[in-house]
Amino acid sequence: MPPLSEQKAAEVNQLIEDISQKLNMLNIGVIKAEDFSPDKYEDIVFLHQMVMKKSSFSPSEMQAIASELKSLRK
Repeated sequence: MPPLSEQKAAEVNQLIEDISQKLNMLNIGVIKAEDFSPDKYEDIVFLHQMVMKKSSFSPSEMQAIASELKSLRK
């Protein structure tokens, strides 16, 4: 599978950063766009949209989101 294009990699980095900031996750900064397969792009966009719609998250929701991000990695 080819790596993410430079533009998509930048978009993934921004999506991950947005999710990180919204959830106040400190350790998410170690996740980079190249950690994700190109076929996971749509899933990352979907997760980003879901996270951005909510104003707050329970601890279990935050854990589930972090787990989902982990599962989307290569």
